[in-house]
Amino acid sequence: MQAKTKTDCAARLGRIEGQVRGIARMIEDDRYCIDVLTQLRAVRAALRRVEDRVLGDHVAHCVEGAIASGDEADQRRKVQELLDVLTRRDS
Repeated sequence: MQAKTKTDCAARLGRIEGQVRGIARMIEDDRYCIDVLTQLRAVRAALRRVEDRVLGDHVAHCVEGAIASGDEADQRRKVQELLDVLTRRDS
């Protein structure tokens, strides 16, 4: 992972961690369900943005590197890894 991506993602995840702690407090304080759901959706959206950033970095750095290397086995491996992650169903 490139340094800027790593720094940005770490900062975003720190903020998300704070949001999740806030949601836990909301639940403990018996806050209105819609307010809790709104915050949960915000956390999911924030996680998707981190995921998109990591995915973009992977394609730009790892996959592109495999393509540039000319190593067909590495190219296939990187593409298969990507497909496996993208087609994996949430449980």
